Amino acid sequence: MPNALKPPVPSDNGWNRRIRSLAGLLPGVVLCLAVTLVSLGLQEVETLSLAHPYVEALVIAILLGAALRTAWEPSARWRAGVAFSAKQLLELAVMLLGASISFAAVAASGLLLIGVIVAIVIVAIATSYVIARALGLPTRLSILIACGNSICGNSAIAAVAPVIGADGEDIASSISFTAVLGVLMVLGLPLLIPLLRLSANQYGILSGLTVYAVPQVLAATVPAGLVSTQVGTLVKLVRVLMLGPVVVGFSLFGRALRGESADEAVPKRLSLFRLVPWFILGFLAFAALRSLELVPDAAIAPITKIAGFLTVVSMAALGLGVDVRVLGRVGGKVTAAVTLSLLLLLLMSLGAVHLFA
Repeated sequence: MPNALKPPVPSDNGWNRRIRSLAGLLPGVVLCLAVTLVSLGLQEVETLSLAHPYVEALVIAILLGAALRTAWEPSARWRAGVAFSAKQLLELAVMLLGASISFAAVAASGLLLIGVIVAIVIVAIATSYVIARALGLPTRLSILIACGNSICGNSAIAAVAPVIGADGEDIASSISFTAVLGVLMVLGLPLLIPLLRLSANQYGILSGLTVYAVPQVLAATVPAGLVSTQVGTLVKLVRVLMLGPVVVGFSLFGRALRGESADEAVPKRLSLFRLVPWFILGFLAFAALRSLELVPDAAIAPITKIAGFLTVVSMAALGLGVDVRVLGRVGGKVTAAVTLSLLLLLLMSLGAVHLFA
């Protein structure tokens, strides 16, 4: 048959490849979603039983994912979707978190309080990193522990991890042990009120400077009264705002941590997109839009919930990629690093509290 009469061979165009690629992600993503829904359900049970979720869904997701990974190793069919959930969905969640941050909150807090919070966060990050490295922990894991203890616990770890190229084992190690001490802080911090004769204002500042997550601040301060809750929440929100500069700083100066070569670290044509990851630019864009009141108030809560949900999905994926034996090898050192860092943060915060008697 002449070539002109041969039937055309269907071309494998780009769309077909994209469809096959998306279909390959589906099993792993669905698995992560299943672990996420179970984790959120368990958190809801906690809320109904104890009034506050002392162990957050993202921590439960890591633990469930790791338990599942221990009992069953996912085959190649599941791995692509799990890897996608652990990286791309986490980056998307970090970008959306920018909508929950308003730069106006900084101006409303007072220069002295802002200065104290910034100084404590910077010193705590530096000293926590030195402690972790002195205990022999790897660089990336030390950074995650330092940022988690000094800023906002699990959220800081999840946000900094993709910027410094941390793997799932580092993230799971730092979050797991930080989460345990976070719960202990919520339960034990109110005991300092009568012991140190703290006023409602002082205890609110102390809670905001030391407790990891905003919901945990509420859990720690509600028993102490409305003033402590308001002050603690304000201090905590200003402390959370430090996450933006810290993440941007690591994105600009942490290229070696991400494993980029010298050629990649110094591009021939200077480009903002080469220097700063796309999701950090998105984070800053959302924060700027929120500060300029271009993001409707009605949209903030849904965006924040979507970001939180995607973060839990990513944590489930990270748990599914964790080798529990690795956690066992670093468990003692991580526990020591997190504990010492938290004690140091507590001492610095108690010193700062006396400025606001």
